[in-house]
Amino acid sequence: MLQHVYERASLARYLSKVIIATDDDRIYKAARAFGASVQLTRTDHASGTDRAAEVASSENAPVIVNIQGDEPLIDPAAIDAAALSLLDDPDLPMATLKRRIEDPREVADPNVVKVVANLAGDAIYFSRCPIPYRRDSAGLFARDGSGAHYKHIGLYVYRREFLLAYSGLPVGPLERMERLEQLRALENGYRVRVVETEYESLGVDTPEDLERVSALFEPSMKFS
Repeated sequence: MLQHVYERASLARYLSKVIIATDDDRIYKAARAFGASVQLTRTDHASGTDRAAEVASSENAPVIVNIQGDEPLIDPAAIDAAALSLLDDPDLPMATLKRRIEDPREVADPNVVKVVANLAGDAIYFSRCPIPYRRDSAGLFARDGSGAHYKHIGLYVYRREFLLAYSGLPVGPLERMERLEQLRALENGYRVRVVETEYESLGVDTPEDLERVSALFEPSMKFS
């Protein structure tokens, strides 16, 4: 799975280097075995963002992309789209992705994080609740099935200086309540650009997820 993520991320046009960051010696050895660039990090990081910041501190790249290691179907074009938002706007500190929700069940699912953005494309809020609320429609989803609900895709792009300072920002009450780390940027007054993508995030968090993703590969490529 890790090799699929690494190889697909390496296809992104705007990434000059892909590094696997881990505090686990088993992952380190596995990554080295298939030729990946890998860095062992401290074991006391509270989040993947902190781990990415440690790696960024030893790199000179002005923009850092934090890609989850459990998404073997990650779309290189989605990575490029998020990265370009920072390359095109030097004042943006951070960007991420969103995808239009097509399954009405996901609107009310607290495990699917929703996001709303302003007309400039910057995030207004991230929530586990259904946002926006449809006051004039029956139910949470539009009758025609289209809707204006978007799910957040957990890929992040940071200006290097902002990433290095991120873990030191105060944790606000909204982040504590929602348990969503990306709210820290909004609560501290920073812009987060949200780029729309067609990429459907398929993270592998459970054995069931593994089977679901494995089924999308050719039989010869299935995970063991």
